[in-house]
Amino acid sequence: MRIGCIGLGAMGRPMGGRLAAAGHAVTGFDRDPGRRAEGVAPAGGLAEAIAGREALLLSLPDSPAVEAVMEAVYEQGAPGLLVVDTSTADPLSTRAIQERAAARGIGFVDAPVSGGASGAAQGRLLAMIGGAEPDLDRTEALLAPLTRAVVRCGGPGAGNVAKLVNNLMCAAHLVLAGEALRLGEAAGIAPETLAAVLAAGSGRSAAIEVNLPQWVFSGTYDSGFTMGLMAKDVRLARALGEAVEALGPLAEAAAERVAEGEARFGAAADFNRLVDLGRGGA
Repeated sequence: MRIGCIGLGAMGRPMGGRLAAAGHAVTGFDRDPGRRAEGVAPAGGLAEAIAGREALLLSLPDSPAVEAVMEAVYEQGAPGLLVVDTSTADPLSTRAIQERAAARGIGFVDAPVSGGASGAAQGRLLAMIGGAEPDLDRTEALLAPLTRAVVRCGGPGAGNVAKLVNNLMCAAHLVLAGEALRLGEAAGIAPETLAAVLAAGSGRSAAIEVNLPQWVFSGTYDSGFTMGLMAKDVRLARALGEAVEALGPLAEAAAERVAEGEARFGAAADFNRLVDLGRGGA
């Protein structure tokens, strides 16, 4: 396929490279001209990345960025174009975009992913997709080189609903993991020992099994996903919960803690610093 990859950051760069390695003709564009992806031909501008493509893969930081790109897509994209948006975005914005795109004969699928930059590089992402049924079929084929699993969540915006809930829980697990380590350490159990117990027990989570050994105990804090992005996702999840009157007290408390984490560690910090928030770290 002729694919335009728009957004070549921590996630877009490895995804574009894997699509190119899978045999697709991939053209990439990022507003930062220094960003490149292996095997991906650089586009001279956004219009060049869109024109003549059969599909576009978006990997952008937020809904305003997606909306700005889609204004160019409405002008440059031909009927039959499929736009697969892997950004984590506001479901209400996603639904409005899908409606405008459909009126122009353009397919739009929200397909946020979980697995981080390492998962993107290894083709081990989980994709949560939402959109019109025929577009979902095409999206699964496009995402095959990038994913270990694709879950169809429903209509437009459903993928983003699932991703926001997922990230809210991930953030809550990290804060709680930090508090658990602090409790265990205060009572005489070394953090690594307690984490090994929890990873083998019913208290396990990805935060315990993956994040602690890979990014926290190692001291690297280099997952490629920032505190600012996690805080943005949790704010969106909180707003969604308030809009549908389904925000529980634990979710609200987690959202407050993530906001505290962003204020304490800064938006550029790795999101795994949420563990240190739970441990009382500075």
